[in-house]
Amino acid sequence: MNALEIEDVWKYYGDFPALREIKLHVTPGSTVALLGRNGAGKTTLLRIVAGLSKPSQGDVRILGADVRLESSRRRIGVLGHGISLYDELSATENLMLFARLYDLDNPRKRAHAWLERTGLERVRDGLVREFSRGMRQRLAVARAFLHEPELLLFDEPFTALDDRAIAVLQTLLSEAHSRGRTLIMSTHQLREALELATHVALIHRGQIAYAGERRQEMLDDAGWLYRTYGDN
Repeated sequence: MNALEIEDVWKYYGDFPALREIKLHVTPGSTVALLGRNGAGKTTLLRIVAGLSKPSQGDVRILGADVRLESSRRRIGVLGHGISLYDELSATENLMLFARLYDLDNPRKRAHAWLERTGLERVRDGLVREFSRGMRQRLAVARAFLHEPELLLFDEPFTALDDRAIAVLQTLLSEAHSRGRTLIMSTHQLREALELATHVALIHRGQIAYAGERRQEMLDDAGWLYRTYGDN
């Protein structure tokens, strides 16, 4: 069974097709670098996979089940551009809220464990509105990993992160990969993404231009992929 199956997905905004006939199968344990120039459709596709946006047509399945099912969404962790946290709650309360949404056992214990892992245990009772940007970033990372999801989606995860948040995220990514989790990462940091990836999917003007295993040519020359598949 595939971790992710995207079948003939289209997404229209008015008459404009932001995504056109997207087909992509991802095997469990893969780390996929989702690449493409600005406006290619990467964020739109990740939002659909996360169940945050509905395709105009086509289907998305997570481990064989429709992504729109609540049980499927609980198997997904998302770290995107916006840091969706509740400013008037404490760090502990934020994570406990999500732990309850995911129906996890002992939400407070789970929240405290992840605050410790992300270096926020000393401020666990502090209000999020008083946090620095770096602290908020680490809390968002904790939220994405809190329920130990089987599929992790990252949309430009390293953009604007401070050094400590980057180090925390890199460690968690490595651990998730070693435990057989499936990772899909959209990023403009081409070389870093290719070093992490087992597979690559390139979106060009709303269509999949390349999908397959990472190749040596991509590591030797980070621009090779775009020249070969993306600029025709």
